[in-house]
Amino acid sequence: MGRWESTHEALRWAALELFSERGYDKTGTAQIAARAGVSEMTLFRHYPSKDSLLLADPFDPDMADAVRVRPEDETPLAALAEGIRDTWRTLAPEEAAVLRGILRIAASTPTLRGGLERSSAESEGDLEDALASRGADSADARVLAAAMIAGLSRALMDWAVADDPQPAALDARVHRALDLFAA
Repeated sequence: MGRWESTHEALRWAALELFSERGYDKTGTAQIAARAGVSEMTLFRHYPSKDSLLLADPFDPDMADAVRVRPEDETPLAALAEGIRDTWRTLAPEEAAVLRGILRIAASTPTLRGGLERSSAESEGDLEDALASRGADSADARVLAAAMIAGLSRALMDWAVADDPQPAALDARVHRALDLFAA
């Protein structure tokens, strides 16, 4: 891992630790930078905003790539659901635990709603582009991507605040959501 990547990860981990300890609203970017051992300016070179430390979705490019390579004869909706399912299968249990922590913070922080919407819009855009690259109508691609992200977001948030935090419960919720779209 290069210097950029290690600093990027150190900032994200420092943010997650501080958000968990103090809460999102009570944690400043200067505190995060100090915990990571870098300047606040360095933090903003890596992350454009405080909420992006929490909400940047590293799976978006992978999901979009998985949708692009689905069989050509699949419908846009099937390609979307199965591409996301393929990506989901690569999620390691420790990544699921981190995801749950992030989602629990997001679910309990009303000031993150705008950031969640921006993050969802970025995810939708990536998936829309992937569908368009497969020849889907752009209006259809927008609707399908928006519906998929909304459904997955609901399933993920429900899991984050549920009593059963196990990765198996997460898998079941995500696969159930994808099955609903594939039905």
